[in-house]
Amino acid sequence: MKSPLEREFEYYLAHQSQLVKEHDGRFVVIKNRKVIGVYDDQANAVSETSKSEELGTFLVQKVEPGDNAHTQTFHSRVVFAE
Repeated sequence: MKSPLEREFEYYLAHQSQLVKEHDGRFVVIKNRKVIGVYDDQANAVSETSKSEELGTFLVQKVEPGDNAHTQTFHSRVVFAE
């Protein structure tokens, strides 16, 4: 099953180099394969965008060069008993 925001992420990847030139280090908000906002921090990007757009319908992405800019590792404190 595809993520509802996969199209927005694909747009980011396709335009990453141009976005880095224009907004390196900032956070872009992407909806319907278009940048609809640029912010200095993630919390402000979500807060401001959610005033006019429903949560879950837009992507907030930090603009940075390279693959590591969009790779995250999540850790869990879950312990499995044998």
